[in-house]
Amino acid sequence: MLNILIIDDELPARERLRRLLGEFPRFEVAGEAASSSEALERIRELSPDILLLDISMPGMDGMALARVLQEGGASPAVIFCTAYQDQALKAFEVEAVDYLVKPVRPERLEKALEKARRLLGKEDVHEQDHYLKSTVGGKVVLTSIQKVICMIAEDKYTTVIHEKGTTVIDDSLTDLEQKYPDLFFRIHRNALVSRKHLRGLARTREGQTQVLLSGTERKPEVSRRKVAALRKLLRDLS
Repeated sequence: MLNILIIDDELPARERLRRLLGEFPRFEVAGEAASSSEALERIRELSPDILLLDISMPGMDGMALARVLQEGGASPAVIFCTAYQDQALKAFEVEAVDYLVKPVRPERLEKALEKARRLLGKEDVHEQDHYLKSTVGGKVVLTSIQKVICMIAEDKYTTVIHEKGTTVIDDSLTDLEQKYPDLFFRIHRNALVSRKHLRGLARTREGQTQVLLSGTERKPEVSRRKVAALRKLLRDLS
């Protein structure tokens, strides 16, 4: 459970965010503040994990408050919730997790909160097991295991083909097969395919068997000794 402090000078805006947060059981409203000065006091008292922060407030505005917290070192994760549409760049300069424009949509708020939770390192072990981690441009990228279509061993790495593209991870196919036996099926020494993305089999002119998968044009080759088991699996899934 992560604690949230809502900071907005308008009561209706605070009440709406509180109502929205009631739909997300992993997060709890620790308190509210109607100004930046009050927010600083509440942060000291409550040590919230996440701030839902407006920009336009009397006195010190939300952007200035975020800058003060940033300069002070360790601080809560900041998610801006504002009517301004043109200050996103400044928001990320003060290391905001996300920038939501009012009226805040529930699905965008949930996405921002989950992003903050991951950045704070608050996933439990079970939740961490549901993501594959890769590093792209110096940043850690998480891919939901449920979105993975297939995984191909190439050289020293494993290429992950998922519903939104591809990524590369260090995990071996053997480790992944043992970790997710109910999700993936080994069709070849160099390939695992998602059971739920299986659609059928095809034969090439050369006589090789390929697997058809939803969500990708790629057709990994099936080894001869795996064809019969894969045909049975397809019958069971149909």
